[in-house]
This record gives sequence, structure tokens and C-alpha cells, in this order.
Amino acid sequence: MATIYDLKPAFQNLLRRPAGALAGAGVTANQVTLAALLMSAAAGLLLLAFPTDRRVLALVPVVLFLRMALNAIDGMLARDHGMKSKLGAVLNELGDVVSDAALYLPFAFIPGVPAGWVVLVVLVGILGEMAGVVAVQIGASRRYDGPFGKSDRAFLFGLVALLLAAGVEPGAWLGMLLAAACALGVLTIFNRVRAALREAR
Repeated sequence: MATIYDLKPAFQNLLRRPAGALAGAGVTANQVTLAALLMSAAAGLLLLAFPTDRRVLALVPVVLFLRMALNAIDGMLARDHGMKSKLGAVLNELGDVVSDAALYLPFAFIPGVPAGWVVLVVLVGILGEMAGVVAVQIGASRRYDGPFGKSDRAFLFGLVALLLAAGVEPGAWLGMLLAAACALGVLTIFNRVRAALREAR
């Protein structure tokens, strides 16, 4: 199923020159991965401290875009500049999950935002990434099947942050949106497991 992740190749093409410049400067893929994690954690702490500040909310989509760029760059550094490592693979997977939790869970502390749905979206997202990684253990490739992967979750929370920053009041619309995200996340888990089993046969 189609997902925002499918746009990644085009996005990477725009970042090849910056990635090459970083490689030339001696920056490693693992350093970029850790930078993305620290940036997400810092933004999450800022949102936790100032959950109603519109400037902080407006910052969230910017951080999400930068994180997406850094995630693409660390992959290019690893593949195109000979920086692949077992530690890098671990940091990449764990970094994504920790970054998601650090940046998205603080939304639960915003007045009027349905905290339970926020937590469920994060938990379902973690299970979805686990389903993608576990595929490797049964002899399949790392699965990125949709319809609601990492990039889609980033788009969702970025959009919510932007709307709240613009003054839109959280209400029933947000609960329904997060409930739909959970449903799509569960479908994503199913699709990844099914595709992994089919590939491993």
C-alpha cells in the first residue's frame, strides 16, 4: 500500500550533495543518527515544558522535517560512503523508535488533546516498526509496508502541531484523527507481517 515513505528516493536525491559534504568533513553516519535523536528529544522536552506555547508547537513540524532529512542522510552516508556497521543498524532502528516516543508522547500533555489516543498511536507505531524488523529474523527483508509508517506518523503529528499552533482548538476531530491513525497502524502491522511471511516462504 502507498505511503509517504515511497517519496524517500526523490527526497534523498535532493540531499546527496549535503551528505557528500558531511562525509568530506569527517562526519559519520552514526553521529548523524545520534544528532537526529538528540534533536527530537530536545524538542519533546520543550513541548513537555511548554505544551500550550504556539511557538513551540510551530517548531515541531520543522524538527520533524529536519529529522527526516537527517535520517535520509545517515542512510546515504552508510551506503554510499562505506559507513555501514552493526552498531549503525542498531542505532538506526532504536533511534527511530526512541525519537518517536520522545517527540510524540508530550502531545498527551497538551490541554484538550486525548492523551489515551496519543499513547496508543505511539505504541502501535512501535509495534509496527518491530514487525518490520522482526521480518529479518525469519529470512525476509526489513519491511516498510504501509499504509501508516514512520513518515506518515511524522506527517500526522506535524500537521496536528501546525493546526494547534494556528489556534485550532483540539476537539472531537483530533480524537477521530488519532483513532484513524491507530486503525491504519494496526493495518500496517498486519501488512508487514503478511508480506514478511510471504517473502520468507
